[in-house]
Amino acid sequence: MMELIADPKLEPIAHKVSRGERLTFDDGMVLFQTHDLLTVGRLANNVREQRHGNRTHFTVNRYVNHTNVCVVSCKLCAFAVRPKAEGGWTYSPDEIVEQVAPSIAHGVKELHIVGGLHPWLKFDYYTELFSKLKAAYPDVHLKALTMVELDFLAKISKQSVRETIIALRAAGLDSCPGGGAEIFAAEIRDEICDHKMSAEEWIDIARTCHQLGIHTNCTMLYGHIERPDHRVDHILRLRDLQDETHGFNCFVPLHFHRDNTVYETTLNEATSLDDLRTIAVSRLLFDNIDHIKAYWIGIGEKIAQVAQSFGADDLGGTIVDERIFRMAGAQTDAAAMSRERLEKLIRDAKRVPVETDSLYNVVERAA
Repeated sequence: MMELIADPKLEPIAHKVSRGERLTFDDGMVLFQTHDLLTVGRLANNVREQRHGNRTHFTVNRYVNHTNVCVVSCKLCAFAVRPKAEGGWTYSPDEIVEQVAPSIAHGVKELHIVGGLHPWLKFDYYTELFSKLKAAYPDVHLKALTMVELDFLAKISKQSVRETIIALRAAGLDSCPGGGAEIFAAEIRDEICDHKMSAEEWIDIARTCHQLGIHTNCTMLYGHIERPDHRVDHILRLRDLQDETHGFNCFVPLHFHRDNTVYETTLNEATSLDDLRTIAVSRLLFDNIDHIKAYWIGIGEKIAQVAQSFGADDLGGTIVDERIFRMAGAQTDAAAMSRERLEKLIRDAKRVPVETDSLYNVVERAA
């Protein structure tokens, strides 16, 4: 493969990848800055195929946003509304049980539950929600609550984070989606989400989840005011935690959409090439996280197809009723992705679709 490399700075990295050696911060910077994107993609695809062959994973899931009311005003958010403002919604546990019933009747295996930081919802709301969902649908996996939400619930319930997670697990929480990480660099967080927890707090809560047996995903929001060095730093901090806990199921790079945010007229969107590069670099740097997700709702169906040859082995799920990315301008029809259509997207990319549950156990269905 060496003769195909246009950028000589990639040659030592290619040697490291072929020998299975861990890449460094400096390697990550070269990968983000090189003009030879095709070589980066080929290297990532080689790693992807060594791990997963020709398989691409997906889940049949539904999103539940129980409330969009939030006390935090993040500059990058187009979803939340302030308490008492127009346009807010909050669903009761019984309403959510009823809302998801048709989806579960049609084969949904996972409920992905995230929402705003509602100041008037008590902790009992969440334990009631999870316990009622589990009582009604005992075989459905509840992937719920970001590290930010867990921190908020601990504060309003006057419990430790550990006690909060234990209580939620007893009510039915199975895993966490890993959102809210944004970018860990303090100078970026101070600008885009200054009221959220610090990077160190996010990492510590993820660590606690893992110690208690709650697996999580992890994320990175890219394409706003961050630089490549911020991205590499973010990825390597997550890699360090994975070395320690082995609790991350998957890494999900999230494309920032600017519509209806304060950055709507001041920032350019990340390009499709940047989407592919970020996925590929993530695959190469994360030698200890098995799965890299191409989140089709954020990058679009066609780029998600190509991403399967740039390191991604997971296209996410059917994602019924996603609202957060749509409200920020994602140009996809979130309510229309059927299982059959998702499988076709994978097959058309010359990959083999494999349905899994949230923990990557293969789901067997009748024909």
